[in-house]
Amino acid sequence: MIKGLYEAHLPVSNLQQSINFYEKIGLKLYKKYEKVAFFWIEEGKSWIGLWEGPQAEIPYHVSLRHIAFYVELEDMKKAKSWLKERGIEVRDEFRMGTEEPIVVPNQAHAMIYFDDPDGNSLELITRLPKEIDQSEKMYLSKWEEFYS
Repeated sequence: MIKGLYEAHLPVSNLQQSINFYEKIGLKLYKKYEKVAFFWIEEGKSWIGLWEGPQAEIPYHVSLRHIAFYVELEDMKKAKSWLKERGIEVRDEFRMGTEEPIVVPNQAHAMIYFDDPDGNSLELITRLPKEIDQSEKMYLSKWEEFYS
């Protein structure tokens, strides 16, 4: 029945500033109204809605203001430099620093985090080919040394 996620929504304080940001990370603007804009994540399959209003002042919590975008493993390897080229700083989510993507071995995911202009948490994530029975996080390069 369920095949994937079609839409997600985030609050923003300045719609035009957010439109500029989301275009900068490569999303295509689909529709813009007075206080809301929709961007295709995967055209015809999934989108994100940005809603201008006071809800952008709600303190961040992962269950309220977080979206993860899927990327391929090869793109994950260059994600930090790709973000930097666009003037976007990587955020240290796990107190490991921001040198490169972080791997959660027992979930087989590599990820990198950054914020939009309103502090909404954005994540680039990829699924790795092998789940390892280890919960200690590591950098992607270390994971590749041991497990690929």
